[in-house]
Amino acid sequence: MAFTGPVDDRLAIRELMDTHAHGVMTKDPELWGSIWAEDAYWELPEYPDLGGFDGKETIVGAWTESMKRYGLENMSKPMIYFMQPGAIEIEGNRAKTVAYTIEIYDDPDTGKRTRTTGRYDDELEKRDGNWLFTRRAYRSILND
Repeated sequence: MAFTGPVDDRLAIRELMDTHAHGVMTKDPELWGSIWAEDAYWELPEYPDLGGFDGKETIVGAWTESMKRYGLENMSKPMIYFMQPGAIEIEGNRAKTVAYTIEIYDDPDTGKRTRTTGRYDDELEKRDGNWLFTRRAYRSILND
């Protein structure tokens, strides 16, 4: 997979990834939720207690609850979160992407400072002129 398709569409998709990261850093559910299609699916296969979430409302609700537990310095600061595209491949009104994440937070169970690198494998659709994530699957690559 590479960076293919119209530059304007690739930029719009990149901005969705940036919006995801900014939503995490600001703990803003409305902003973070704006990246999802109404019928989206968020898959977290490495977290069996979570599994996956169907539909934008359920996805945003689950994320909002999880953000109550993840931050820095006893939750006085938000977690640090960056997302970088590895690939954006566009075919018409559909796209597949890979994005890599870096997260720094204090583990809510142990209090230990944790650094996680992860990978999203994504599917998107352009609906009413806007790109939205229809499916995101997250896996961690490294936890330190």
